[in-house]
Amino acid sequence: MKIALMDSGTGLLAAAAAVRRLRPDAELVLSSDPGSMPWGRFTPKEVAARALAVAEAAAAYRPDALIVACNTASVHALPALRARLEPGVPVIGTVPAIKPAAAGGGPVAIWATPATTGSPYQRALIREFAGGVDVTEVPCPGLADAVEHADHAAVDAAVAAAAARTPADVRAVVLGCTHYELVAERIRAAVRGNGAAPLALHGSAGAVAAQALRRIGAAPAPGAPGRGTVTVLLGGREDVLPATALTYDEGMLLQAVSPAH
Repeated sequence: MKIALMDSGTGLLAAAAAVRRLRPDAELVLSSDPGSMPWGRFTPKEVAARALAVAEAAAAYRPDALIVACNTASVHALPALRARLEPGVPVIGTVPAIKPAAAGGGPVAIWATPATTGSPYQRALIREFAGGVDVTEVPCPGLADAVEHADHAAVDAAVAAAAARTPADVRAVVLGCTHYELVAERIRAAVRGNGAAPLALHGSAGAVAAQALRRIGAAPAPGAPGRGTVTVLLGGREDVLPATALTYDEGMLLQAVSPAH
C-alpha cells in the first residue's frame, strides 16, 4: 500500500502522521514545494498550477491514493487534480472540520489564513454545516509561515494574536489550515488562557487519513508491522525531511523510518 500526500510545505506532516498511525506498514510519498509556500498569496489559477506540479511529482511514484493535505489547494485545485489523476489515483481533499465542531454546539471559532477567512468557500461551509451555531471566523496572519519555518517565537506571537480575537466562551476551535495542526496544543493553551471552558480542537488529519484508506478498500491496522518507507519530494526532487519538520512530533514519527531510494 502506498499513500501520497501533497502540500505547499510541512502542513502535510499531520495527515502523514495520521496515516502512519493507522497503517504503520504503508509506504508514504510526501510531495511539497516549500520554496513557493504559502500558496494563499497566489491567484486560484496559480494555486492550481502549483498543486498540479506537486501532485504529478507524487503520482510518478504510482501511489494508491493522493491526499491533498492543504486547505488552499483543496479549495482552488481539487477539481483540476481529480480531472488529471482520477480514476487511476483517488484524490482526497481536505475540508475544515466545521461539521463535527458545530455538531458539538457553539460557540465555535474557525482559525484560518487571511485568504480563507471570510471567503465564499468557508462561508458556504458555515451555512451548510453550522446553521444556528454561533461561529466566529478568526484570521491568523503569519501563523502558517511561522509553523513552516519552525520560528517558535513567531508561532507564539501569531497564536497569541489570534487567541485575542477569539471569544472567551468558545467551546471548539476548527483548525482551518493543515499547518495549524502541528501547533494544536499551543493553540489550545492560548485559547484556554482566555478563560474558556474545556476546549475541543477539530483538525482534518485523522479524517482524511481514514478516508484515504476507505477509498482504496483498506482497513486501519495500527498494530501492523512498522515497515513502511517514506519518500520525500521537495520541488519534485527526492530529498529528506527538512530540519524544521523534525522540530514537530509528527516529523519525528515519520523520520523514524529510513527514506526510500
